[in-house]
Amino acid sequence: MTRPAASNTERSDEELMLDLRGGGDGAASLFQRYRQPVWRFFRRRVADPAKAEELAQDVFTALLEAAPRYEPRAPFRSYLFGIAYNLLAADRRKRLLVDNGSGALEMPAATSDPDVALWVQRALAQLDPVDREVLMLREYEQLSYQEIADVQRIPVNTVRSRLFRARMAMREALTSGHVKDGSR
Repeated sequence: MTRPAASNTERSDEELMLDLRGGGDGAASLFQRYRQPVWRFFRRRVADPAKAEELAQDVFTALLEAAPRYEPRAPFRSYLFGIAYNLLAADRRKRLLVDNGSGALEMPAATSDPDVALWVQRALAQLDPVDREVLMLREYEQLSYQEIADVQRIPVNTVRSRLFRARMAMREALTSGHVKDGSR
């Protein structure tokens, strides 16, 4: 007796991607699973919601283009957020060339209290950009240390040290009142 094929909602991300690589229909399920997380990834990093949507769509376009070459060497989430991370970096480089460095980085906090969100946003803005990105991948995107290492192509111990440094800097900024007020 043969078992019925698993529905796309029951299949792993890696199985769906391998199916897509072979010409199957896994794209719709992957899009449904990751559309919101990928959009939130960009929304936390760019000020314009339309730009975040554009970049999120670019991720899925790149995913479709890369499907024939996909090899499940790491968790799919690492692969997907790696694409997002690379597109964001490319967009920032392009914006720096076009805007001559005037593009603003907006990082809303994961809280409903606007005062807390403002303090967290200001504290994040004071972090070294490399440390800030590792902290955001961990706290906002909920990536594991290994997934962050895969996305940024750095050793796991480097992720650990950057996270430690970022968390200490955040704690210092938030507890000592050294968060710079943009209005002063």
